[in-house]
Amino acid sequence: MRIILPVLMLAVLAILGGCVSAPTQDPADLPSGNWQLDTEHASAHWRSRHFGLAWFTARFDSIDASLDFDPSEPEGAQLTAIIDAGSVSTGNAAFDETLRGPNWFSAERHPQIIFRSSSIAVTGEDTGVAEGELTIRGIAHPARMDIVFYGGNFNFLENRDVIGFGADMVVSRSDYGIGPLIPATIAGDEVRIRIEAEFLRDE
Repeated sequence: MRIILPVLMLAVLAILGGCVSAPTQDPADLPSGNWQLDTEHASAHWRSRHFGLAWFTARFDSIDASLDFDPSEPEGAQLTAIIDAGSVSTGNAAFDETLRGPNWFSAERHPQIIFRSSSIAVTGEDTGVAEGELTIRGIAHPARMDIVFYGGNFNFLENRDVIGFGADMVVSRSDYGIGPLIPATIAGDEVRIRIEAEFLRDE
């Protein structure tokens, strides 16, 4: 039994490995259509400087997004990303409640943080920029999202095509009225947002 079990495990891994092809790095090779975020394989983190020293990092536990994409016309892609403001998570329950409150994200009154793209430009073989509008606390401002395309593959577990992206945004918390009583010398005004995401093609 001690010998058989490892052999069986290796056999299973070999079979699964044979079902996974190398990811494509050319967006032109991808099928067009609507893609929905695989929420189990996505994350949204944000960070800002504390007292001008270390970066304080936290996350949002609930994020959703959709992407309408045609590889023959990537500039015409439409991206919508929605974050549940109440899902902010710092590892400190008391501070999480403070951040959900009216002086910060005001999650009860404005439960969603929304980014909608208005244009997407291809800047390199695997990079692009999405210009659009970011709404936080019901306040909307133009925003830029720098995107890196990781590649695409076929997810045999879901029996669907999958693509992966990383994205970065930089916003000013004062533009959105976040923590207005806290000076930038304590909590930095610049907030950096990092999103990692896999999208599954609609069936």
